[in-house]
Amino acid sequence: MTAGAAPRILVVDHHDSFVFTLVSYLREFGAEVDVVEGDELGRAALLARAEEADGVLVSPGPGRPEDVPASTALVQRAEATGQPLLGVCLGHQVLAHALGASVTEAPELLHGRTSAVLHDGDPLFDGLPSGFAAMRYHSLAVDGESLPEELRVTARTPEGVVMAVRHRSAPLVGVQFHPESVLTEGGRRLFGNWLREVRSGGASVSADDTPGLSIPAR
Repeated sequence: MTAGAAPRILVVDHHDSFVFTLVSYLREFGAEVDVVEGDELGRAALLARAEEADGVLVSPGPGRPEDVPASTALVQRAEATGQPLLGVCLGHQVLAHALGASVTEAPELLHGRTSAVLHDGDPLFDGLPSGFAAMRYHSLAVDGESLPEELRVTARTPEGVVMAVRHRSAPLVGVQFHPESVLTEGGRRLFGNWLREVRSGGASVSADDTPGLSIPAR
């Protein structure tokens, strides 16, 4: 993208009530946001829409990653082209699923509850303390043991449930919790951190620049 220009963000809406808040945060940081419903466009049309964007955000929503194949294709395109992409909740699961990881039943059903998130200092969490409180709405979770080599865990709960992942060589990141919730500590800042990556094309961020996460897997 051109230096100083507003980043153009494509938001794929999977019919989640939090999407409006998510979009408002992006706009507060100066982004131009194009919102499309995940099932509104076919695969080819959605991929073409992504070509016009500087970054893609795959939203939360009900269901499983298998229910949104067009979004899966969007993740695979982003990996191939190096387009920055952020997946939130279902979008996080879609990211992992698209690259070969398993998404299974979470150890416990969490809808409208906060928990601590321990992170490894990844740039997405710049300015957020490890152990910050985050709002969770999910019954599925990414199986950390099934992650392909391309993905690494950057955050977990104290019990070891995967809360965030990053691609090792492409600017793809996902978070299981809801940063757009008012009950997530520093959630607005997380969106600012991601837009900083978008503005740089992700080129200045390397997952290997941060240490590994020493939290037991579950």
